[in-house]
Amino acid sequence: MARRFSAPYKSEPVSSLASWARNLAVFSVVAVLVSIAIVRFGFLEIKPALATFFGALACAGLSILVGLAAFVAIWQNGSRGMSRILTAFLIDAVVLAYPAYLGVQYRKLPAIHDITTNPIDPPRFEALARLRSGEGTNPAVYAGLYSAEQQRRAYPDIETIELDIPMQRAFEVTLQLVNKRKWLVIDERAPQLSRRVGRIEAVARTPIMGFREDVSIRITPDGDGSRVDIRSASRYFESDFGSNAARISKLIDDINTAADNVKPAKPLLLPKQPPPKVVKK
Repeated sequence: MARRFSAPYKSEPVSSLASWARNLAVFSVVAVLVSIAIVRFGFLEIKPALATFFGALACAGLSILVGLAAFVAIWQNGSRGMSRILTAFLIDAVVLAYPAYLGVQYRKLPAIHDITTNPIDPPRFEALARLRSGEGTNPAVYAGLYSAEQQRRAYPDIETIELDIPMQRAFEVTLQLVNKRKWLVIDERAPQLSRRVGRIEAVARTPIMGFREDVSIRITPDGDGSRVDIRSASRYFESDFGSNAARISKLIDDINTAADNVKPAKPLLLPKQPPPKVVKK
């Protein structure tokens, strides 16, 4: 009689370490989602959100260690659970991928959080100043010359935008781009005869965690054209991992493109006058 191998194989127990590795990985995902919800919807202050997030990363790391131990146990005693280990490793990789990318950015980029196109006279935070006065927030005043020098070395292309369109049109183009990005506009002041400066203050969010980063835009006249200065600063943390510079660079490109596509005003066409009659003497 032929031996049947299926029954003994199915009777092998599932490794408890493999189950623990998968459970820890699933818990880390849930903790990450909870921390994101805390920040985006403002359920609690920023510190509980960070504690939850770093706790999730710790669970993902522990899941990897337990998964390796489970692999060794399965190799030695032939128990089941490889699919659970692989599932845990896949989840852990997803959880740890973005923090690993931020770690690389932190080592590569300067630890600054306040970026502007005009370090000598940066746009001010006026309406946004009260939102940056709480405990743990960065101040509303510009970070200073040290930050400006670090910015110049890391992001030399961030400079004042010079446009060949009138200031009012530049304000309209810029405000349209801000609204298109769905930033929360806190204050907007169009240029007027009595106030030859246009201002826009808005709140942007980082892509994953949704941390708030404040943006101030100033539009001033420059002869027949206009100048646009932008400032973007993180409300929390000393390093922004390059997010503010990336935001300003993309906005600069979009403003220049939109200004190039602005149709010039059509000249006023006067009706043709009939040629003067010549009277023969």
